[in-house]
Amino acid sequence: MAKIANLISKDGYDWKFSTVGGVARVNIESGEDVAHLDELDQKLWTVLSCPVKGLEFDERTLALMDLDGDGKIRVHEVVAASQWLKKVLVEMEYLLEGNDSIEFSAVSDTSDEGKQVLAAAKLILSSLGRDKQSIALQDVVDYLAVYEEKCKNEYTAAEGEAYEPPYGEGSDAAEAAVNAVRAKVEDYFMRCKLVQFDEDAAGALDVQVEKIAAISGGDLNANVAEISTYPLARPRKEGLLPLREGINPAWQGAMAALCGVADFEGKESIAEEEWKAVVAKVDAYTAWKAAGETAMNEAIAAQVAEHADAIAPVERLLHYCRDYFKLLQNYVVFKDFYKRDDSCLAIFQAGKLYIDQRCCDLCIKVIDMGKSTASAGKSGMYLIYCHCTSKGGAQMDIVAALTDGDIGGLHEGKNAIFYDRKGQDWDAVVTKIVDNPISVRQAFWSPYRKFGNWVTEKITKSASEKESKQFDEMTSKADTATTNLTVKDEGAAAEAKANEKKAQMFDIAKFAGIFAAIGLAIGAIGGALAALGGFVMGHWYNVIILVAAIVILISGPSMLLAWLKLRQRNLGPVLNANGWAINSNVKVNTTFGATLTSMAKYPKMVMNDPFAEKKMAWWKKCLIWLVILAAVFVVGFKLTQHRWVWEPKPVPVAEVVEEPVAEEVAAPAEAEAVEAVAEEVPAE
Repeated sequence: MAKIANLISKDGYDWKFSTVGGVARVNIESGEDVAHLDELDQKLWTVLSCPVKGLEFDERTLALMDLDGDGKIRVHEVVAASQWLKKVLVEMEYLLEGNDSIEFSAVSDTSDEGKQVLAAAKLILSSLGRDKQSIALQDVVDYLAVYEEKCKNEYTAAEGEAYEPPYGEGSDAAEAAVNAVRAKVEDYFMRCKLVQFDEDAAGALDVQVEKIAAISGGDLNANVAEISTYPLARPRKEGLLPLREGINPAWQGAMAALCGVADFEGKESIAEEEWKAVVAKVDAYTAWKAAGETAMNEAIAAQVAEHADAIAPVERLLHYCRDYFKLLQNYVVFKDFYKRDDSCLAIFQAGKLYIDQRCCDLCIKVIDMGKSTASAGKSGMYLIYCHCTSKGGAQMDIVAALTDGDIGGLHEGKNAIFYDRKGQDWDAVVTKIVDNPISVRQAFWSPYRKFGNWVTEKITKSASEKESKQFDEMTSKADTATTNLTVKDEGAAAEAKANEKKAQMFDIAKFAGIFAAIGLAIGAIGGALAALGGFVMGHWYNVIILVAAIVILISGPSMLLAWLKLRQRNLGPVLNANGWAINSNVKVNTTFGATLTSMAKYPKMVMNDPFAEKKMAWWKKCLIWLVILAAVFVVGFKLTQHRWVWEPKPVPVAEVVEEPVAEEVAAPAEAEAVEAVAEEVPAE
């Protein structure tokens, strides 16, 4: 690797290289490496751009680095951050620690950038009343919160006299009381209007006795939801709403709060006009609050944003000190990904998927499902797409790479559990599977599994078809027998007899050649068996050679194809579909892939399972295999000794050819006779 470093950095910085994930990559391990990022050839970067959102990384840090605001972090923006840090920090080695605080002594006081950071830091600490020679990211957060509250109080004091709430300090309580019963009160007044329209409808508009009788036998407290659907009070022709008496029990508490509104105090009932007047006041108050809150938020946000620009240098520095070096490990190189440390995962790893007795550590959030599934096959990886739902109702799509083990019972629609980086669990459902080899071992058994599935499917399909055919034949025969109980057509019988004879003659001519072909095939098979038997009887180890040859013939192509694909397995296409621009291979070979998927492991146990299926004794299995092998050897021996080959008896082709010709000549005459009989029958 030293030759590579000298060749690349002949006239510049002496970069060090190493192999990470089967690919040569540059090392970023010191502050000097970070300071010279502008000298690193862009062709040697693993990533050319990555998205700001959707990563397991602080979005605020990425937003501060996104200088053009396009939602992407590109190489020149990463380099610009390193150049700015070189001007601000005394020692670039400070970045390797990943702290979210910094001592003033570590900030350069000779550069303009360093002076801006120190001035902003001292402003924040003095405003918070904190006397210290260092600043942390939490100080910035606290300062912004205090400043925002200060702006809010100043705005409220300046705008508070522009509008007088209808009920003073009790306006919020009145608003809540009116809104709680608004729909029910309006429903009541509509019922009263219908009673005024037709007094005979009063009974239908009131609560039905049958409904109360239906729930009276149980605990009525458990049926409050049902009772709340009944009318607020009995509709009256006068159109007055009682406030205290005759109220639906489920609404008495809410009506008691309504009585606390100033306009309703001391009243036993109210008319619709009084109700509408109070509602108008409450609506005006609600609108004023919404408009005032919106204006206040906009004004405060503008002030905070303007003030945030003044303290932006110190916020930027603290975010970079904590996150910048970690970003380099996931941008210039993929060191965090290949490190395989749960405490330091790659920024694109979203969590773990538990499914089918295994845990998939390589899980990535999917931003564009269509784009991801379209390019996922190029990765050569076995991918499981899942739709995840959290307990709070949040939803997202992920893709998990299965890199070890076997396919097992995986299928679309299978349920699983996904744990994000915070440890929160999500319900996951498999929506799509991209089938690729997982291992050479899995590829060895793949042909047999596919053949077994094919045989099972064919047997099931054949049995189903036969069952359906038998049922159709039975029903058809039953219908025919029922229809022909009283009607017999001699002409039809004669025609059927003639057709049967014709078919028999046709079958003889048709199948004579088939019988000959079958005889030849059986003879060829017999010859092959004789040769095979001779080979087996030649030496005892020929049996092993034969079995090995059969296994290689069946599993060899599948294993070779899997081996070739596993060598090309690459995570790059999956990341590219998520908005990354990958500049180098991100290989996942079999050795590394085995660490990304963990299988369930059980200890060796000897237990008596009362429900386990009874297994055949070992000596019985050995006896059966001995009988099978003995039969094979005997057959092979006989074949080699007698050289037996079945030669089918020659078929007299000339007789078969001449007889159908005569019958075919006579067939039209017979057919015409049958047609004549058929035409005469209806006339009778």
